[in-house]
Amino acid sequence: MNLRAIATLALAFTLPAVAQQVPHSFAAVGDHFELDGKPFRILTGEMHYARIPRARWDDAMQKAKALGLNAITTYVFWNVHEPRPGVYDFTGQNDLGEYLAAAQRAGLKVILRPGPYACAEWEFGGYPAWLIKDPTVVVRSSDPKFMKPVAKWFHRLGQEVQPYLAANGGPIIAVQVENEYGSFGNDHAYMEQMKDLVISSGIGGKNPKKAVDEDGKNVPQDTGTMLYTADGGVQLPNGTLPELPAVVNFGGGQAKSELARYEAFRPNGPRMVGEYWAGWFDHWGNNHQKTNAAEQVAEYEYMLKRGYSVSLYMLYGGTSFGWMAGANSGDKAPYEPDVTSYDYDAPIDERGNPTPKYFALREVIQRVTGITPPPVPETAATVAYPIAPILQTASLWDNLSKPHTSVTTLTMEDIDQAYGYILYTTQLSAGQQGELKLDELHDYAQVYLDHKLVGTLDRRHQQSSLTLPAAAGVRELEILVENSSRINYSLALRGERKGITHRALLNGTELSNWKIYPLPLDHPEAILFKNAPCSGPCFFRTSISAPAAMTLPADTFLETTAIHKGFAWVNAVALGRAWNIGPQAALFVPGSWLHSGENQLIVFDLTAEGAPALSTRKDTLYIPGADEAKHPAASTINHP
Repeated sequence: MNLRAIATLALAFTLPAVAQQVPHSFAAVGDHFELDGKPFRILTGEMHYARIPRARWDDAMQKAKALGLNAITTYVFWNVHEPRPGVYDFTGQNDLGEYLAAAQRAGLKVILRPGPYACAEWEFGGYPAWLIKDPTVVVRSSDPKFMKPVAKWFHRLGQEVQPYLAANGGPIIAVQVENEYGSFGNDHAYMEQMKDLVISSGIGGKNPKKAVDEDGKNVPQDTGTMLYTADGGVQLPNGTLPELPAVVNFGGGQAKSELARYEAFRPNGPRMVGEYWAGWFDHWGNNHQKTNAAEQVAEYEYMLKRGYSVSLYMLYGGTSFGWMAGANSGDKAPYEPDVTSYDYDAPIDERGNPTPKYFALREVIQRVTGITPPPVPETAATVAYPIAPILQTASLWDNLSKPHTSVTTLTMEDIDQAYGYILYTTQLSAGQQGELKLDELHDYAQVYLDHKLVGTLDRRHQQSSLTLPAAAGVRELEILVENSSRINYSLALRGERKGITHRALLNGTELSNWKIYPLPLDHPEAILFKNAPCSGPCFFRTSISAPAAMTLPADTFLETTAIHKGFAWVNAVALGRAWNIGPQAALFVPGSWLHSGENQLIVFDLTAEGAPALSTRKDTLYIPGADEAKHPAASTINHP
């Protein structure tokens, strides 16, 4: 038995039971794709494992299949899998292998987008925060301080992915190299490095140095997958590699112009739209996005009739649970944090319901392909559960962590913190007053003197200074800063350290001698509650009651209109951010995260005025984005 046969036999014993032990191959051949040597048109839709409750993965796959698709597409989010350097998590909600197995059980192929940059309106575009603890690291570049951890991560990811590659009988037929790099830069040497890393780590492509035959000579190891790049039409020259197929990304109303640009750039080769934006996402303070479904369905049909492969972005948006919603940056709005929901006005809504758009697309796919899809699975109804009156509270001031001491301000990254809040305190001597300036505030600050709120500063509006009132005695200056999300798009992401990222100045003089408290809020079960009223930055603990007869509780939504600005957890699992400036006014609570009986609910409110009146509802809730003239994002509060 030669070495190749031994390796194949060894792999057969390590593959998950779901995998078919029949190797497959996928490639671009001339003007089309081929699966196992036969023409194959990709009809796919984007769904992210981290945004869909694990208990719903099989249901999501069945709904993709029932739409008429033959594949699903997903990013891999580095930050959820390597929360600390060298510490990996592929369990529970992060079990990428099980997600890929669910696709295979449904008879779907997979297009994998491993990044390491994802964008996706995801915190820091999927990069882990520890990556920029060293402020000299240049992310998304050939900087060795960046490429070394990327290489280590990719080789670890390869261990998870390899059993699911087409050549090993798995569902992965294509792997994207980087992600829309042409919108960021045009360093083709960097793109070649990324391609080589994908290959050498065993994630995809063909590696001529991976194996040797019985004579000790190098033989190609083909993963059965096709490598490709994806960019917007204008950016194609910047982000593509001549040796790889290229796909084009665009949104509603752009099909004819973008396809013409794409075909002019690549007159030969297979035709694919890598992202057809079937909706859009929401920013805090803006209105909920509703897109033109009729236009999207018509354009989708137009592309199918032209023979295109198409990926719907998103097919099923889901929820950016916890702290994972991203933020945008542009010329008109340098900082726009995204809401927790990633509903995206997608064909399948946030909790998994097919929408009218879904059924219109399904009819088009059936008509154009002539293939009748399987029936659409039913989605279980939601329930509005009772919430017990709030009796237990906890002031943030009574739940501070052990502080770091520093002459100067430190960022979250400096103290190995990724998400949540960070508190800076220092003493002001008698008579100190005037303009407080937070140089490079990231992102939202509440400023206190002896626990009394002086004012707020909001990066969304480029606010960085306010006036501290005069007082006779020594006072404690307290600056509570929220990481409202790291930017996930544009060159701006290279500067996304959090907290007071430069200096705090009073009348132009730098303040010093700080106590700095990390407040990641990642262990709500450790908060010390008591039966007493609370106002200011407060936690509130109560319970959601699911009937004992309900062995599998149904989904619900936590209405958040009573929370000024804060966060919520159910059974110590992070639901996400809430902010009364809208447009999102309810947080999705998956039934699979509940159990029959009492379920612990904890909410945090930065500016509580007593216990909030909380309730659940059967559906989501959107409110108009706040009119900034009526709901100012920042203010100075004068205290006696």
